[in-house]
Amino acid sequence: MKTVVLDKIASVTRSCALRREVRVSDEIACLEGTVIAVRVLTDKTTYNQMELPSGRMAQVKRGDVVAGALGHRNALFGYSGRLPERLAPGDRVHLLNLGGVLGICDSINPDLGPPFECEVLGAVLHFPYLGERVGVPARIGARPLRPADPLELGGVPVVALVGSCMNAGKTAAACALVRDFAHRDLRVNALKATGVSLRRDVLAMEDAGARRTGLFTDLGIVSTTRANAAAAARTLLLDMASDAPDMIVAELGDGLLGAYGVDAILADAELRGAMTAVVLAANDPVAAWGGLELLRRDYGIRAAAVTGPATDNRVGVEIIEQQMGVRAINARTDGGRLAAAVLQAIGLGEQPGPAAVASA
Repeated sequence: MKTVVLDKIASVTRSCALRREVRVSDEIACLEGTVIAVRVLTDKTTYNQMELPSGRMAQVKRGDVVAGALGHRNALFGYSGRLPERLAPGDRVHLLNLGGVLGICDSINPDLGPPFECEVLGAVLHFPYLGERVGVPARIGARPLRPADPLELGGVPVVALVGSCMNAGKTAAACALVRDFAHRDLRVNALKATGVSLRRDVLAMEDAGARRTGLFTDLGIVSTTRANAAAAARTLLLDMASDAPDMIVAELGDGLLGAYGVDAILADAELRGAMTAVVLAANDPVAAWGGLELLRRDYGIRAAAVTGPATDNRVGVEIIEQQMGVRAINARTDGGRLAAAVLQAIGLGEQPGPAAVASA
């Protein structure tokens, strides 16, 4: 056991409440969520920041000693990486995302360049036994999953945001909805159920007016998969419904065909039944058509509206509304109308404008 002074603490470790000075062990359990300390060995000019537990972004530089958590990532527009099978001090790992997930990169994005390479210093220890200097390897997350609990939300409506892929405008739409609902004096809680650990999106929802937010990382999950996404979504929904809000806005990170388990959530009949309205975010009209078709064909879901870059101007809006029969509303420029369309879909309001003509 030795002492290490950290320059930066990644947001993925937030539940551990780490201090700048930590003790580390040479024995490292290669499990998702194990917190380790590393020294950054390279410099980068792009994708060179890290989210801190406060939510603030800090630039990472060569020589920085950083605390992050072991995990994997399967991002379409980012790095892909896996959990290492074994680690010892002196081994190399990579910083896979802005939230501080550490693993072995196996595929890069040419727009981002190679990821930060890091030297492993050891497993960060915490000391849970009062009066004893017995260190235990730190792991993220404190709240257990509730996969078998009945999904009893007390009648709280759930608005789910799904996307054709990552970076399709889901968070912008979620924030626009939260903001408008809050302006209508509705009490809104919000969550992000799938993706890879990063607090930025739920913090944006809080800034938009969400009273409380939930993130899968709080449940000890670094990156969601088909194996844990449904249990995480169920647990987060039960938590967000516990104080009887007027509305829950739920973002399902990544895309309908991604590796983070959105399909597992939609395939769960009870979870699907809890979604009072579904909004699809899409990058272009073809992605909108494919997303709508997947929702209809595989899950029997008819989206209340389409948003995202596909609706950035009149051309995309007209294609979607005329050829697909679904409202197309841009969240960034017309968030109020998007919110009104969602409220109408769940029976809480009316929305003037083009009526959807397709049937599920």
